[in-house]
Amino acid sequence: MKRKRQIIIVIGVLFILTIPLIVMQFTDKVDWTILDFVVAGVLLFGTGLFCEIVIRKVSNISYRIVICIALLIILILIWLELAVGIFGTPIGGY
Repeated sequence: MKRKRQIIIVIGVLFILTIPLIVMQFTDKVDWTILDFVVAGVLLFGTGLFCEIVIRKVSNISYRIVICIALLIILILIWLELAVGIFGTPIGGY
């Protein structure tokens, strides 16, 4: 069962990463480099794996939900910082 979830995570990450790849073929507004794809892939795959670990290790379903939501919020905040620099850190986008 856990192997099946890991495959679903990988397929989900690949699907999400194909969206900017396809959009880049039609517009100049999306301009990702290989590094952008690698960073996005690591963030998405890492978040998916952390949620998988939480699902396996935490027995209380309420805690599972709260922890996975917190992980998703952290992912979104990091993604936004890298994209547009909402916090003004040196790694922020422009």
